[in-house]
Amino acid sequence: MIQEARLKRLFLDLISINAPSLDEKEVVDWTLQYLEANNLEAWTESAAAQLGGNADNVIAHLPANAEGRPRIFLSAHFDTVEPTPNLVVIEEDGVIRSDGTSILGADDKGGMAPAIEAVLALRESGLPHGDVYLLLSVAEEIGLLGASVLKIEDLNLDYGYVLDTGPPVGTFVTRTATHDHLRVFIEGKPAHAGKDPEHGINAIQVLADAVTRMKLGRIGPETTANLGIVRGGTATNVVCPFVELEAEARSTNEAELDAQIGHMIVEFEAAAARFGATVSIEHHRHYHAYDIPENSPVVQVAKRALTAQGFAGTSRTTLGGSDANIYNAKGVPTIVLATGMDRIHTHEEFIRLDDLYSTAKVALAILIESGGSPKA
Repeated sequence: MIQEARLKRLFLDLISINAPSLDEKEVVDWTLQYLEANNLEAWTESAAAQLGGNADNVIAHLPANAEGRPRIFLSAHFDTVEPTPNLVVIEEDGVIRSDGTSILGADDKGGMAPAIEAVLALRESGLPHGDVYLLLSVAEEIGLLGASVLKIEDLNLDYGYVLDTGPPVGTFVTRTATHDHLRVFIEGKPAHAGKDPEHGINAIQVLADAVTRMKLGRIGPETTANLGIVRGGTATNVVCPFVELEAEARSTNEAELDAQIGHMIVEFEAAAARFGATVSIEHHRHYHAYDIPENSPVVQVAKRALTAQGFAGTSRTTLGGSDANIYNAKGVPTIVLATGMDRIHTHEEFIRLDDLYSTAKVALAILIESGGSPKA
């Protein structure tokens, strides 16, 4: 029932539109027109004003044709991790990739196109279903921001599925990590680097001292930490007076995460004290973990649908975040379905057409399974 040619065309159209975070208006407008042209009720919900971008979230609705069925949703995000204004698409041997000068944008158009196609195919099938929604968010790549302002709680949904993780298709994520963010500002003391460096306090040296004493990388089986961005200094002939950096840690175990964050803060503070510098630290809990029980309806529906499609229906744990973290925190049980996007966030990103089609078939099978009988 999935129309593969239509799905492929939709995917290619979506990736052809430049859509970096906070600049998704063109692809949002195009998608609204596509949904309306295919007779789906669709509207925007305010996000641009809160986030400082130029586009809002999109919600689409396929009304129920049978009573008492679950109200569910499929979700994906518009934005890409970097701009693709001059994207060159290459298709070869059933694989779609860029020419290597940019990302492809299959993250997350490789989830969005199958989600839309699955809803269209469900409507065309005439099979029974409850209310089905598409939740299409902006600004996911820079902190799940679109989902954070989407009023999912107003839709009275039973559960849903975010199509936004990599292969193998036929698996799904039920358990993720809590993610914390640190912004650290180290203030040293400027001095002329040639005339009297001994009168300065080099903020870079303070940072280096802290880092050499800090546990980073793989801390445990499901705990990691990283320093990702460093800015600072004024000139090579000035003892560096300041350094600003951004760091993170994440873990499926909040106690381990708290301990790691505490350790990082202590090392920054201790290094500053040793050199006579000052340090200020902002700590923000970016998103919370979730762990969806195997016997929950959202998981059981997925497992039955996947089994019917010939998949094992294996659940996974990941340390990566998605809009599902936000939706679960807002009280709507949500798991993440695997798609065909591979080597995401790199210029080697690609997607296999067979995986694109299989993702849509899985999503449709879930919609059909969910609507097959009244909810308990």
